[in-house]
This record gives sequence, structure tokens and C-alpha cells, in this order.
Amino acid sequence: MTTLPHTPPAHRNGHSAPEEPSANGPDSNSRDEERLLIARAVERDAEAFTELYDRNVVRVYRHIYYLVNDIREAEDLTAQTFLKAWEAIDRYKERGAPIIAWLLRIAHNLTISFLRSRREHGVLDEAFIDQKLHRNPEDAFEQSTDEASVRRAILNLRDEQRQVIMLRFVEEMDYSHVAAVIGKSVPAVRVIQHRALGNLRKIMQG
Repeated sequence: MTTLPHTPPAHRNGHSAPEEPSANGPDSNSRDEERLLIARAVERDAEAFTELYDRNVVRVYRHIYYLVNDIREAEDLTAQTFLKAWEAIDRYKERGAPIIAWLLRIAHNLTISFLRSRREHGVLDEAFIDQKLHRNPEDAFEQSTDEASVRRAILNLRDEQRQVIMLRFVEEMDYSHVAAVIGKSVPAVRVIQHRALGNLRKIMQG
């Protein structure tokens, strides 16, 4: 069995996810390269899949980390995401979006299942405390409280609304790519986003 690359090392001295590349869509040359890599990976070329891993692992990790707020759990779920992707790569179909859209769908579903399991077992979510050195403790605590409140509010949204908010505002995907991830039309994504933002406001004010 092919061994997949290890997940990226997180910052052990803090609680922030690693830096990641721009979320803007890849240019045409990059998309062509990606398609060639996918074609090879579909034929079970582990080297090609490793290249796809290297190109996308940080964004997958960041998406998961935002939801679970735990470095080790994010690393484990990232590894699971790519393992599932490797197992299913021969069934991959491009639907007008880069492969990161497919990977994020796998990552999101895995992470939500994990969070539901944790909630069922009574594990409480700890508040996120930002420990970056350039801020004083008062500022760090105030921002961490805000971030934790927003994160909890997002987690309280319905599945579809939560995914749209994550993809639009955390991953900064455009409407067409979000539509490809969730299998909806662009107008439907706009409606879901509008309702999600309204529900977020209610949750935050409630």
C-alpha cells in the first residue's frame, strides 16, 4: 500500500494554522498541470497524487483547523481526508472547479462527522486563545473571544449554510466554485449565503 505524505507540521508553540497560499483560483497553466496530475493519479500514480497533496494540503488543513480548533485533530483529519481522496481518486470527476473543491468537500464531511461524534460523547469545545507575541494579553483575549463566538455561531448553522459560509469567507472561493463543491447552482448558493448570514446575526445577537 502506498504511504501518503505526512500532514504539514503545525506551529507547536501557538494555536494558529500555518500560512497558506492565496485562495485565488489557479491560472490556466496551473489548471492544465493539475489536470495532467489528476489523470496520472486516476491511474494510481502515487507520485502524481503526492504532488496534488503538496499543492493542496495547507488549504485543507486550514479549513479543518478552523472547524476543530485543535492542531493534532486537524492534522489527523487532514491525513484522513487525503487517504479517502487517494482511495476514491479513480472516481474523481471534474465539475468546473479545481480539485481543491473536491478535497474540501471530503474534509468538511469528515470534520462535521468528527464534531458530531465529539458532541455526542460530551466533549466540550474550548475557547480559542490567540498567543501571537505582538499583541498584549488584553487584546489577545478580546480577539480570541470574538473568534470563538463567531466560530461557535458558524458551527450552529445548518450543514449547507455552514459549508457555504466556510467556503465563501474562510476559503474565499467564488460563487461558481462553491456551487461545484455543494452541487447547487450559483443563484442557489447566493440564497443560501444570504440566509446563513441572517442566521449568523440572530445567533450572535441571541
